[in-house]
Amino acid sequence: MARGPERARTSGAPPPRTPPARESQKVYSSTDIGGGGRRAFAEFSSYVVRKAPPLERKVECTLEELYAGCKKEVKYTRDVVTKNGLIVKKEVTQTIRVKPGWKKGAKVTFEGMGNERPGCLPGDAVFTVSARRHKAFKRQGDDLVLKAEVPLVSALTGWSFSFRLLGGEKVSWSFRDEVISPGYEKVVRGEGMPVIGGRKGARGDLRVKFDVVFPKNLTDEQRRGLVEILRGCP
Repeated sequence: MARGPERARTSGAPPPRTPPARESQKVYSSTDIGGGGRRAFAEFSSYVVRKAPPLERKVECTLEELYAGCKKEVKYTRDVVTKNGLIVKKEVTQTIRVKPGWKKGAKVTFEGMGNERPGCLPGDAVFTVSARRHKAFKRQGDDLVLKAEVPLVSALTGWSFSFRLLGGEKVSWSFRDEVISPGYEKVVRGEGMPVIGGRKGARGDLRVKFDVVFPKNLTDEQRRGLVEILRGCP
């Protein structure tokens, strides 16, 4: 496994732009002795060091990996300048340590491990985290959102369902003495994503949003029955 000359730099924001070219300048002056006059002259020399543009790639993570943290081995190909000045391709493997709670757009930078160009400093290799869509949960900041569809009859008469948290724990809920109305939301504190930079163990919340599914069609008999049953309800 190839290793970079410097440690990887991680950031939740875009990587800093390449610093401007560094330029050194020397100035010399002397006095003309011959004619009693004074003549000044300056000799300038400059040396400019440029850095090759960054090599940018994406590293895809599941919501479970962003929840618990993980190690990802990434392979990529970089340009390398030989002693003869030729550019050849070289495959490199790096290990990215994904920390719990990282968000989409977090960046990992391996300094000097990008492409090489003649007369330039090696560029950086920059990896941007992307999040794979989850089949059940949606992330909103540090919170997790779970949508649950409830048949109308169950919303009115009682309902129970179960699901698994990202950590694998199974949760079961029962609604017996309450009516689930459209837009009803249940919040479970501290069952969301880990909070980067927060106190140890800090997590966002889990928000379960209930979507009451109404029947598409009713027979005349069903309508009369509902009218009779629901008559007088507040």
